[in-house]
Amino acid sequence: MSDDTHRRVKGREIERRGQVREGSTTDQRLLDSRGPTDWVHTDPWRVLRIQSEFVEGFGSLAELGPAIAVFGSARTPTDHPFYAIAEEAGRKLAEAGFAVITGGGPGAMEAANKGACESGGVSVGLGIELPFESGLNQWVDKGINFRYFFARKTMFVKYSQGFVVLPGGLGTLDELFEALTLVQTQKVTSFPIVLIGTAYWKGMFDWLRETVLAEGKINATDLDMMVVTDDVDEAVALMVAAREDRWPTPAPGRPE
Repeated sequence: MSDDTHRRVKGREIERRGQVREGSTTDQRLLDSRGPTDWVHTDPWRVLRIQSEFVEGFGSLAELGPAIAVFGSARTPTDHPFYAIAEEAGRKLAEAGFAVITGGGPGAMEAANKGACESGGVSVGLGIELPFESGLNQWVDKGINFRYFFARKTMFVKYSQGFVVLPGGLGTLDELFEALTLVQTQKVTSFPIVLIGTAYWKGMFDWLRETVLAEGKINATDLDMMVVTDDVDEAVALMVAAREDRWPTPAPGRPE
């Protein structure tokens, strides 16, 4: 009988039961400057592992086609309304011709992967080595496990034409604000960012408008980079409209 209660995913490795070796994550060891100076000798070799993550990610996702990233909390229970909403979003995005990319974990991510998978779409999971999560969910059809956050984040931004953001915690907020920063600083071509759950996101928008904007830390146009809705159909329609603007159908008689 399978027992996944004691399991750890490290990059492409999976450890179970007695083979689980507790300790720091790969990111932590890379970024930690404390301790002996043998990092001078080991960091150049880490570059090769980092390079391999980029090569594998680019190679696996190059032919993915139009895709939307769906972010949301790993802690969303299966009986929560937002689990059903995430599943609906994954299904309708797939039906609209998009691959669905998530972090591959449980909760809202699992729900979006499930919706895409069950509707016959492409369900993608980009996992990350964490000490408290056990790998990709069962609804991921194409999955990559990363050791380094920055390599994983690059894949989200490079291969997603839009972001759908459901209620979540620090990880979701990190992904949201990184996307906003990249668009604001014109590091990426502008893409739609839709937040689902008006009641959940209201406090954040009030703070951005009444404090951050009021003190001149952002421009009013920065808030226009986000759309907040409770309607999954509206979110999907915005993604479809952005795809059509980016890749318009050639006029009759004109070469593609």
